[in-house]
Amino acid sequence: MKVTKPDLHQQPAVPALSNTRQEVRCAVRFPLALPAVLNADESEMTGLTRNVSASGVLFALDRELKVGLDIRFSLRMPGTVLGTPHDVLVHCTGRVVRCSLSHHQYLAASTIDEYRFAEQ
Repeated sequence: MKVTKPDLHQQPAVPALSNTRQEVRCAVRFPLALPAVLNADESEMTGLTRNVSASGVLFALDRELKVGLDIRFSLRMPGTVLGTPHDVLVHCTGRVVRCSLSHHQYLAASTIDEYRFAEQ
């Protein structure tokens, strides 16, 4: 078996970096509009999810959330999405990674750092 050494003078096949922001997604997003209850800074608010993945959620809210804010939230995931006979309440913790005003509501993206299924 012949082993060849890599050509060290050859440029790697990596795209050049630019000043544009590039999003990195590590999980499939599901377009789900689910009611959510969020807790942050000792206050509670309700919102609606726009999409949900294993690693994060996009919320539509009436107020702005600060980037970096630790939050807790609960979602009732449909059994049809999870492959279970019943809907499942999931309690999550995460942090806000982006928040912007879109038309008349704020869109806040949050990580899902930890989650647990509620006892049924």
